[in-house]
Amino acid sequence: MILMNFKPLKILLGLLAGTTAAFGQTAPEQMDLYLLIGQSNMAGRGMTDAASQPNSSKIWAINRHNEWKMAADPLHEDKPAVVGAGPGLTFAQEMLQKQPGRSIGLIPCAVGGSGIDDWQPGAKHEQTGIYAYDEMLARVKEAQKRGTIKGIIWHQGESDSSPEKKGAYAAKLADFFKRLRRDTHTDNVPVVVGTLGDFYVAKNPDAAVINQIIADYAKGNKLVYLASAAGLVHKGDDTHFDTRSARELGHRYAEAFLKKEE
Repeated sequence: MILMNFKPLKILLGLLAGTTAAFGQTAPEQMDLYLLIGQSNMAGRGMTDAASQPNSSKIWAINRHNEWKMAADPLHEDKPAVVGAGPGLTFAQEMLQKQPGRSIGLIPCAVGGSGIDDWQPGAKHEQTGIYAYDEMLARVKEAQKRGTIKGIIWHQGESDSSPEKKGAYAAKLADFFKRLRRDTHTDNVPVVVGTLGDFYVAKNPDAAVINQIIADYAKGNKLVYLASAAGLVHKGDDTHFDTRSARELGHRYAEAFLKKEE
């Protein structure tokens, strides 16, 4: 009689089952979708850490290959060598906390270094080669197969903080959102716009004009709300939020978004 040791087999089967479960998860059929757009401080440049991978089956993100993955930082793929923790993941976690019965799908489309002119149809962002607006529309269309856009969050303006560009920013921002709402069928969807960091204004005083334009746009337009970056700090480069501040900004985006329901 031959005695067989089944213990290694059981271990192998257990590992295979765990692997199958991990890879077998798919995004829910219906999610609340949130569009994340702007430049590097929306994409995120903070250091990633353990909190960057929450492994929540309730929060998903669509990548540039139109694949849904459980959301983790970095969410964006604009500059793979430097992208990191941004506000988007914390924003989603805050929204989930307030609406635990829902599943969230993030549509990350920020492009570091992009100016408002780079968010025009057909415009190519020279630093990255990304057609920011066109790629965003294509990704939104794919994402909408699994849900409805419930909100848009925007952080951009550093690249337009110059004497030559600041004067035209207000009109260009208004035109951008008018086009965006039309092209994504989001006329009745809340938008939250964020101000630039105090540290950036200190380095570049023209950024104060951009912040005022952003604040005025939120104040003067229906379904537009403001997330202030006041008091947040940079990661040592006078330009990008550190991890803690990026997450706090995400919290402020969610707070501004949820105020509409009060």
